[in-house]
Amino acid sequence: MSDQPSPADDNLNHEVADREQEADWQDHWEDDPADDPDNDSAGDWEEDNWEETGERLYRKKTKPTGRRKVADLVTTQDAEGKDQEIADATVRHLAEQGYIREVIAELKSGKEATTYIVETDLSGEQSSALLKIYRDFEARSFKNDAVYREGQITEDSRAARAMKSRSRKGLSMLQFEWVIAEYTYLWTLWRAGLNVPQPLVGPDIKDYADTVPAVLMGLIGTEDSPAPRLSDAQLTPTEAQSACDQSIQGLSDLLRLGYVHGDYSTYNLLWWEGAVYIIDFPQMSTRKNPNFEALLRRDAQSLSTNFKRFDIDMTAEQILQEAQRRLKGPAPTPRTV
Repeated sequence: MSDQPSPADDNLNHEVADREQEADWQDHWEDDPADDPDNDSAGDWEEDNWEETGERLYRKKTKPTGRRKVADLVTTQDAEGKDQEIADATVRHLAEQGYIREVIAELKSGKEATTYIVETDLSGEQSSALLKIYRDFEARSFKNDAVYREGQITEDSRAARAMKSRSRKGLSMLQFEWVIAEYTYLWTLWRAGLNVPQPLVGPDIKDYADTVPAVLMGLIGTEDSPAPRLSDAQLTPTEAQSACDQSIQGLSDLLRLGYVHGDYSTYNLLWWEGAVYIIDFPQMSTRKNPNFEALLRRDAQSLSTNFKRFDIDMTAEQILQEAQRRLKGPAPTPRTV
């Protein structure tokens, strides 16, 4: 492979620029595509989203849910200090279903989701876990997922048209698919023995579909000291070389399973007790995606660029060659549920 950019790389670079640009939401919204009678989502109105003004009905324009602060999630209290119902609908549902007991703190707010440290007893004993709540699709600064979705087949033609048109129904479907993809890949990679957070709901899709728009997984690190991203970690030269070696191994392990991460950088790699953990999988692609090789090359380039801060100089081509060479070695030891 050559390090010279290809047309596919140029398209991917444009997508990256779009991903990094934060969205500024305005007070006035465009007409809802669902109001178009020719649109697949027309007629799928929710009665409580309407109000009567004079003789006409107007749709309430509600801003999509973006970042949720801890104060917006936790149980509210009355004047006497007694707990009322949990403020956030997603957290309330997860608590009612027994998935979580308490939201402890916000860990990180990203472009697509916000992560929180929570308390759970899903494993039979009280422990800390990571709760990742996705923003509504309309509220994300990264919306151009087409480069990752190419090659996927949606059997329901109406659903495919709705998602392509980004109608209200289509965005809801994309939101669901994005969260389900994270759970599905987490289970696949965790059972294959890769260093990834343990998914805490599933492996039956009917179970984890119940948590959308949230993903619940094991916390890497501790409640008081969660694992830092490699981009933030302070490493000795020996640790940095080990981290680079493990990162290339992770790239190779994904490739062995037929996957490319699509956003493989030190921002999506954690460092904990001498080990590298891979995170953030909803955009992962298979070889059915015609952009597979370009995404793989971009992941290798990201590693090459990121590890320069640790004084490790490897080109993207060298990283790809090493990842390919390691495919001949042993695979990770599978885990059982």
